[in-house]
Amino acid sequence: MQTDIKTKNGKKLKVKVLVDSRCIHTGINEQLVKDRKIQTKPINFSFEVFNTDRTKNGEVTKVASLEIEINRYKGTLEAVVTDLNRTDMFLGHDWLVKHNPEVN
Repeated sequence: MQTDIKTKNGKKLKVKVLVDSRCIHTGINEQLVKDRKIQTKPINFSFEVFNTDRTKNGEVTKVASLEIEINRYKGTLEAVVTDLNRTDMFLGHDWLVKHNPEVN
């Protein structure tokens, strides 16, 4: 699905988003972050990211604070910056646990 996000420095972007309950953390594609110069901040700890086939994808060391609007839902979130291949964002398990009653 396509949705609108607003970055911390006020940029408005239309991005391709997938909802994926198997993805533990909500993430944003690192190439999108680089291309659109989205502001990030380092996290206090890093962690490895694995693909569904259990191959290592990389290591997360930073997050992007975003405002997101999906249909009637509006909110803020921190998305880990990682390689998502051809998708701009994954709304992961963490997002679903918090917002599923509002989505259904």
